[in-house]
Amino acid sequence: MKPIRGRRPSGLFVGLSTLDVIQLVDHAPASNEKLTAHQQVVAAGGPAANAAAAFRHVGGAAELLTAIGSHPLGVEVAADLNRLGVAVSDLAADSVEPPVVSSILVTASSGDRAVASTNASGYRIAPPDDLDARVAACDIAEFDGHHGELAVAAARAARAAGRPTLLDGGSWKDGTGHLLSSIDVAVCSADFHPPGASTPTDTLRFLREHGVRWSAVSRGGQSILWAGPDGSGTVDVPSVRVADTLGAGDVLHGVLAHRLATQDQLTPESFVEALRGAAVVASRACGSFGTRAWMLED
Repeated sequence: MKPIRGRRPSGLFVGLSTLDVIQLVDHAPASNEKLTAHQQVVAAGGPAANAAAAFRHVGGAAELLTAIGSHPLGVEVAADLNRLGVAVSDLAADSVEPPVVSSILVTASSGDRAVASTNASGYRIAPPDDLDARVAACDIAEFDGHHGELAVAAARAARAAGRPTLLDGGSWKDGTGHLLSSIDVAVCSADFHPPGASTPTDTLRFLREHGVRWSAVSRGGQSILWAGPDGSGTVDVPSVRVADTLGAGDVLHGVLAHRLATQDQLTPESFVEALRGAAVVASRACGSFGTRAWMLED
């Protein structure tokens, strides 16, 4: 199914939501060192959540299937996403535990970030009873690999319904292998290392051998490597003055999902063009501190 002309494409995003506490510092602290941050941002985060926000910002309708809970901090996470126009479906709404909190230090001189988080290790969420209907209502489904049971079920439902599926491969996780058989497009970071893979070329080969037709590996400011059924190559990444790399990959996936959702059939040319357009927006996001400022600048 492709969007009806005049209707916004609809994306279903499945994965992690966090509360991000982001501090801009001169350097990462040494043992027992205290630092005074130059700036602070507190916002909803997580790969799927940030991708959903980006998809919504560039003109799509985004629904997020995730686990947040009813703790006051979780309420703020959901409220922040709702303010961004993301429709949040919290599958752990009855939980009174705090949400996943990511503590992030961004080095002012380089934009590099250090992150401490529990990720989704504290949650095990089952698919909702109306999963098939939710999938049928979307134009594309995107996964960050967290909440594995939910992700596998949603990806299989998307494949059965003929909806394209996109994987954000930030890192290899338990259960990622079960997900790949239902993935059409995988765009992974250089830190994504499947079993036996040590280079981006290895990763692209592994994905192809496990049924993923279109794949790519992003490498920060270096060119993106891609491969498809009829070719392979690179996509240049715009050069920008980097203020903060946090969430750049999430933005890349959100914008890419929007572009893929409007295509009838992928070709090498259209895949490269979609990657190029997503890279432009993701690079722009790196030019400002935090995960929201780039939206305000548009």
